[in-house]
Parts: sequence; structure tokens; C-alpha cells
Amino acid sequence: MRAFYVYILASQKRGTLYIGVTNDIARRLPEHRSRKAGSFTGRYGVYRLVHVEEFATAAEAIRREKALKKWRRERKIELIERDNPTWADLARWPLW
Repeated sequence: MRAFYVYILASQKRGTLYIGVTNDIARRLPEHRSRKAGSFTGRYGVYRLVHVEEFATAAEAIRREKALKKWRRERKIELIERDNPTWADLARWPLW
């Protein structure tokens, strides 16, 4: 079964945030971490995976991504800190 992911990257605890969607998070994270010139994540050093959600369909994931992007910053921080209070880099887990 194919999965789709909505994820939040951060530069540091309560730092710059980036919200994205992908069907292959193991491939996508190294792309962000390559710090390509001109990319948002490269320019602001946003590479720490602090929140991830899995969905069964692309449509669900895209809907969630769009909703999260409309949230106020404080609400996004509350979402992250609910499950990841230390802002640990979740990509270090053996999940990917």
C-alpha cells in the first residue's frame, strides 16, 4: 500500500518552519538536506524533521498540508510540541 506524508521541518526549536507533502519521505528529506542554492530549506537551514503524518491518499495529504499552511504559527508550534516537545529530529529514528 502506498502512503503519503505531510511533514514539518524546522531550523531549530521554535525556529523557521517548512510544511511539505511527499509520497517518499526517505527520498525527500535528503533533498531538503542537500541545501540546494535558492531553495527555501537551504536558504534558512530548515532540515530537522519535527512532525510527520501519514495518509492513505494524495488528496488527503494535500488537503492536510493546505490546512496546516493556513494555521497561525503558534498553533503549528502547539501541534509539534504535543507529540515532540523537545523538537527532536524524527529522521534519526529508524522509521525511514
